[in-house]
Amino acid sequence: MVNLSSTEQALEAVLQTFTDTNFLLTHDGVILEYKSSNTSLPYSFPNSIQNKKIKDIFSPDLAERLEQALHTVRQTGNAMSFEYALPVSKREYWFDARLIPVSQSQVMLISRDITASREIEIRMKRQMQQLSILRSIDLAIAAGLDLSPLLSMLLDRVVALMHVDAAAVLLLNPVTNKLEFVSGKGFQSNAHQYASLKLGEGYAGRVALEKNVLNIPDIRQDTKEFERSPLFRQENFITYWGVPLPAKGRILGVLELYNRSALNSDADFRNFLTMIAGQAAIAIDSAKMFSELQRSNVELSIAYDAAIEGLSRALDLRDRETREHTFRVTSMTMKLAARLGVEQQALIHIRRGALLHDIGKVAIPDQILFKPGPLTDEEWEIMRRHPQIAVELLSPVNYLEPALEIPHWHHERWDGTGYPDGLRERNIPFAARVFAFADVYDALISNRPYRSAWQKEAAIGYIESEAGKHFDPEIVPVFLDMIKENDF
Repeated sequence: MVNLSSTEQALEAVLQTFTDTNFLLTHDGVILEYKSSNTSLPYSFPNSIQNKKIKDIFSPDLAERLEQALHTVRQTGNAMSFEYALPVSKREYWFDARLIPVSQSQVMLISRDITASREIEIRMKRQMQQLSILRSIDLAIAAGLDLSPLLSMLLDRVVALMHVDAAAVLLLNPVTNKLEFVSGKGFQSNAHQYASLKLGEGYAGRVALEKNVLNIPDIRQDTKEFERSPLFRQENFITYWGVPLPAKGRILGVLELYNRSALNSDADFRNFLTMIAGQAAIAIDSAKMFSELQRSNVELSIAYDAAIEGLSRALDLRDRETREHTFRVTSMTMKLAARLGVEQQALIHIRRGALLHDIGKVAIPDQILFKPGPLTDEEWEIMRRHPQIAVELLSPVNYLEPALEIPHWHHERWDGTGYPDGLRERNIPFAARVFAFADVYDALISNRPYRSAWQKEAAIGYIESEAGKHFDPEIVPVFLDMIKENDF
């Protein structure tokens, strides 16, 4: 074992924060010592790796990155941070790593498993794409698109987002009571174009008759399915998904997805497939019966809000300490805005903005976001980027534009000392001024890793003392009356 007594205290402080894996290396990448305190990691290294070089145990790409980082640390004498991925059993595990010089000839490599937070980030980005598709359908309905271009747009988006090779829509002909092909994407032949199936016949017929989602992992095992067209076998499809298209208690048709390899589909895949099928059915029905457009828009709005709440919950799941914070501050903000006379349509955007107020924190490194002590100046600079990150994430979704005021400016202060833009007084958007009360108050009365929750009376006193400093002085008495009347 290597004697580390000269740096013991510094290493102890580091290892308390990064507790997954630790390597002590020479500047040339020779492993002097290895420890792991996380038994749940999907891999482990034997003790025999001592005195071996990192290039002997890591993949060539990762080993090259590590050697370049070691070179930089050796040249500058400064610590260096980076992320890396390790594929294990068909899953990708992500780690946040830091190289820290501990002596003239030794460097500590400490790694923390950030797979969970990275997967949440990926899931949130996917949900943002899903919101974009829902919005596209909404716009198509509002524009009164004919059925053919509407279905073409829909299938383009479904094939791209669901990562499948082909998709088709079969609609139920009310005269013949058969499912007939109306639109498809990704097929290499015209095998699908002549489909005409009775209810209960073939996969699509079963979906329409039973009104249930159908998944066949390997359709090659079912020779009967290929009897509908001699060319269908040449498509070389393996995986099949069929989803009913329901509207007003009846089945309009079936949405089919095909893939030429095995398709890894989780609960999110199935849930969104069902959601997009439901919205596609609304769009199809609207193209036939434009008079019901208003009802369709209401259902789309519900889908938007459900997706937004999913994004918010995903962010809360990343931080156990602030779980449910988002929904509490949203409730308080809505009640305060209503007291101030905000109209119903504006309340919708305020609610969405409140739910997404901290969405930008998804890009803040864990070691900063969850640091138990005070942040350094450099860490604060990174933390203060989260409002702008929120704008970058949300601005591509056009219907969220009216809700951006809270995610963008909820850290501004009445006296102009806030961030990111140092706005002051009424230059701060009204929604952000209203939200600031709920955000600060809930933070004060909640436990945090670095302090205990304040008593309600102390939090009220702080809000009063910050009138004209942090908060809009005209709103302070309204908020305090609301707090005193309600059990917040």
